[in-house]
Amino acid sequence: MSELEAELRKAVRGEVGFDVTSRALTTMDASNYRRVPLGVVAPHDADDVAAVLEVCRDHMVPVVARGGGTSIAGQATGTGIVLDFTRHMNGLVSLDPDTRTAVVQPGLVLDRLQEAAAPHGLRFGPDPSTHSRCTLGGMIGNNSCGSHSVAWGTTADSVRELEVVSGRGQRLRLGQDWAGAPQGLREVVDGELARLRTGFPELPRRISGYALDALLPENGADVARSFCGSEGTLGIVTEAVVRLVEAPRARALAVLGYGDEGAAAEAAAGLLPYGPLTVEGMAADLVPSAHVLPRGGAWLFVETGGESQDEARARAEAIVRAADVVGSTVVTDPGGQRALWRIREDASGTATRMPDGSEAWPGWEDCAVPPQRLGAYLRDFRALLTAHGLRGTPYGHFGDGCIHVRIDFDLLTEPGVAAFRRFSEELAEVVVAHGGSLSGEHGDGQARAELLPKMYGHDMVRLFERAKGVWDPDDLLNPGMLVRPAPLDADLRFSVLPREPVDVAFGYPADGGDFSAAVRRCVGVAKCRTTSAAGPAVMCPSFRATGEEEHSTRGRARLLHEMLAGELVTDGWRSTEVRDALDLCLACKGCRSDCPVEVDMATYKAEFLHHHYEGRRRPAAHHSMGRLPQWLRLVARTRTAPLVNALAAVPPFAWAAKRLGGIAPERDIPRLAARTFSRWWERREKAPVGTGGDLVLLWPDTFTEHLSPSVGQAAVRVLEAAGLRVALPPTVRWRTPSGGGEEVTVAMDPVSLLRGRERVCCGLTYISTGQLDRARAVLRRTLDLMEPVLGTAAPVVVLEPSCAAALRSDLPELLHDDPRARRLADRVLTFAEALERHAPDWTPPRVERPVVGQTHCHQHAVLGDAPDGRLREAAGLAGELSGGCCGLAGNFGFEKGHYEVSVACAEEQVLPAVRGAGEGAVVLADGYSCRTQLEQLAGVRGRHLAEVLAEGLGASG
Repeated sequence: MSELEAELRKAVRGEVGFDVTSRALTTMDASNYRRVPLGVVAPHDADDVAAVLEVCRDHMVPVVARGGGTSIAGQATGTGIVLDFTRHMNGLVSLDPDTRTAVVQPGLVLDRLQEAAAPHGLRFGPDPSTHSRCTLGGMIGNNSCGSHSVAWGTTADSVRELEVVSGRGQRLRLGQDWAGAPQGLREVVDGELARLRTGFPELPRRISGYALDALLPENGADVARSFCGSEGTLGIVTEAVVRLVEAPRARALAVLGYGDEGAAAEAAAGLLPYGPLTVEGMAADLVPSAHVLPRGGAWLFVETGGESQDEARARAEAIVRAADVVGSTVVTDPGGQRALWRIREDASGTATRMPDGSEAWPGWEDCAVPPQRLGAYLRDFRALLTAHGLRGTPYGHFGDGCIHVRIDFDLLTEPGVAAFRRFSEELAEVVVAHGGSLSGEHGDGQARAELLPKMYGHDMVRLFERAKGVWDPDDLLNPGMLVRPAPLDADLRFSVLPREPVDVAFGYPADGGDFSAAVRRCVGVAKCRTTSAAGPAVMCPSFRATGEEEHSTRGRARLLHEMLAGELVTDGWRSTEVRDALDLCLACKGCRSDCPVEVDMATYKAEFLHHHYEGRRRPAAHHSMGRLPQWLRLVARTRTAPLVNALAAVPPFAWAAKRLGGIAPERDIPRLAARTFSRWWERREKAPVGTGGDLVLLWPDTFTEHLSPSVGQAAVRVLEAAGLRVALPPTVRWRTPSGGGEEVTVAMDPVSLLRGRERVCCGLTYISTGQLDRARAVLRRTLDLMEPVLGTAAPVVVLEPSCAAALRSDLPELLHDDPRARRLADRVLTFAEALERHAPDWTPPRVERPVVGQTHCHQHAVLGDAPDGRLREAAGLAGELSGGCCGLAGNFGFEKGHYEVSVACAEEQVLPAVRGAGEGAVVLADGYSCRTQLEQLAGVRGRHLAEVLAEGLGASG
């Protein structure tokens, strides 16, 4: 392998990676399969591609082309050299609005092409649900389609010409009239005209096999079209000329409700004469919350277009009138349409979990039948599932007869894998019986190629082999796909994982306590690889900052998978490769909500750090910032905050402190409050405690207590103005009869709850740095303190979103053996939630000012911000907060080596929003980290919502 690597490095300008990380990141795509490559090359241009093929041909090493790595049949994996086109060959070469064509490189992400075409009123027709990360090269290789194929067809319908390097290194320009055909291809076709005219089923989504019928004279002998869907087995695309279509000026979305998926499937074909842009179907099983959809148990998403909104709506309403539905809605608002489409697009990830949380897998992801046969096919499909004791929820492109489904195959045991094979063989026969195609969008890959003789017969498959031999006589390109395929039950990615649960600290309740199952959640759909955070989304800020796969949620999950497998990553929890990939994870928890399968990389990172540093020396930042509550309590007890602040303002002292503490030298050390929130509370002039309002416990988190006590003071003022009684958590451990002491009646008033010395803590800083033993001890002490409170009805109001998220999610998952943890987690409310639930009749002061800022990552991911939005609206605070991540993320942005990524994250959304704010705008930032980032990077003072409302109450009261 060293000789191969050396020759590749000498031959190409692009990066050559034979290291563990590069290889581990490409062992899998979004399928059930796994292959370990020898190395990865990111070519700069077509010359690099040709050079790689020449070197690999000399060494008899196979080559596989890879775009976004979202293929679902295994065709983007290989055992030789993987070509990664996303790094360099990812450009839009040109766009000509007059001819409605664009010249693209294979690594260009589809959304980038759409963005460039939109100002001209144009778009690329096909649009898979992975449009934010799939590449044009991958779409050509798979002949991808998407939801608009009823209007604009498949990728093959949009390809005009292709620049290709063949297996023997020929540079070919493919087009019509045999343009670019390799020598011998025409002779193969001319000798089989009758077979080619009769051997292909007629249906809109026939993707399986080679499209040799495109080479028939009556079809224009279109070599480029024939090449589409060849899955990188015939040649490597280096450039493509694609057709663009005119985008409707206005769109409307009709969502049609039916009693069940069968009724929706039967209705789909009847809507096609109305000229819809989409006819998509899905059932209730895939909808986390159906309250935004019309009545029904299954739905068709039917999009219409027009020159005006009225025209688009009229067409949608005509379809509603023609459809026999149990409920319907028509949406013309673009924001409302996007929200509804996200429900459909996320199904590719949501479908990987059954309603009871068990796993489901691809493999029969996208069979297609003639649309008129869809209802009958679905009935037979359901019957076959039942006969095999399997479950799956179909969804997909009902208007084209193409069904996506994930099935709860047991791919972890030998009997389960054998059952997977039997089901696959029988389902292939059902599909063929309905005149269908084994693949209707994602290609055959390894999942279905073995079964192509059932669809085409052995003679046609031998013809495919002859065509492959003309293009690639050395079988260099993606061997094992389409022809001479690998068995469909070989190379399964689960076979290398440990059979027994791994000993871990967190409980992983959604995965049965199994860390391997948690890592398996990542199925590779790569929503984390989007290059912009749309709307309120957060995931994955480090990938958007670096553009590197290893810093995406998927990349990290792949490395953890390989760590558990032990083949590539051989040192387990001690792995430096996994550590380095996780190093730039901000633990923002965005993946917990934005990932369709709810991968929680923040938790996985904490788990890994816990094991990685067990019995070893930790980084200085883990001590300085991971134990921040300890240091701040020490300062408070010794009343040395003024001294600490003074020393931090002296450059030599600050430099030394940052160096010793592993803090980025670019950072300023935050100032400590001269008086903690608790001291202010003890000494303030108490208002009489009323009896009418609900009692709420205000959590004195570390940041509010020591760094931003003004937030706590403001919250107290607002909560009391709303008629609530405010108390702080106990600071003594109350003895109970079971503990051998005398029984104590807890007096729930502000004074009695403050006596004592101990403080509650959510353990956040210990968790984020992987000090989980210490975190458990802190949290158990907190539960001891809170135990008397848990017997009352008082909610716990937490002002710092990250602390609230830690209590609501990390606490019960880390102390899964302590029932008190769940009881406390269920009590946690945000500031806005507390007002909405416990003071529903209170009217906040009308501030009447515009707002900018950012929703805290943990609030977005764990807590939700709908109550905050309603509270802002009630207070006259107009405007939407941005998504993304501020980039500071607790200790992350302060750690040495993270400053540039931290700034890049802030520059994505929040800093531009704040800089562009109008005069008089309020900058809202409920998180201490967010406020600190704004202050240090933009010189802007962000404010907690409680502070804004307290100011609105006026100077008195």
